[in-house]
Amino acid sequence: MANLFAIHSVSASLMTYLRNAYPEPLRSDHPCDFRVISSGEFEEPESTGTAVTLYLYRVTIDEHLRNLPARHRPRNPAHPLSLNLHYLLAIWADSALAEHTIIAWVMSELSQHPILDSATLSPEADWRPDDQVQIVPVELSTEDLMRIWDTLLPNYRLSVSYVARVVRIDPVFKPESEPVVATRYRVDEEKFHENT
Repeated sequence: MANLFAIHSVSASLMTYLRNAYPEPLRSDHPCDFRVISSGEFEEPESTGTAVTLYLYRVTIDEHLRNLPARHRPRNPAHPLSLNLHYLLAIWADSALAEHTIIAWVMSELSQHPILDSATLSPEADWRPDDQVQIVPVELSTEDLMRIWDTLLPNYRLSVSYVARVVRIDPVFKPESEPVVATRYRVDEEKFHENT
């Protein structure tokens, strides 16, 4: 589990992983920038050249883990927030060859390496050593995909969708100590009078 920087950490870590894994000769033939973008930045780059962008378009609560207690403190009444992050990964290129080659490589790479673990997740989210986030491809209908692009400023770009699951965020305000367990004692009146 992680802190409030977990969502950004997953996004940035995914792009860092792809940037570092981008191999030769693709790196020479099709130099490519890998970056996370926000809704406000999602407009067609004028002179950025070839790029892979990651856009978080939806965040949902994981229905299977919504009330599961923290593994390291099972008696803690504060449940972690379990999220699924829905991404649109788009390719920006001036040629069909670059566009097709890069998206094939990205999809192949994520198929072979679908797990981000504590070694690849950026440290600002304070991940635990056993934390993992799975990157899963998701099939969007043509209508859903077009609806997303219709709300954005640029024209449609070749894109694929993925879900990062499950991102568990610790409660913001944690109790400083375990809850107090009250114990009631009963005084036996006969023994009480014998001792007095």
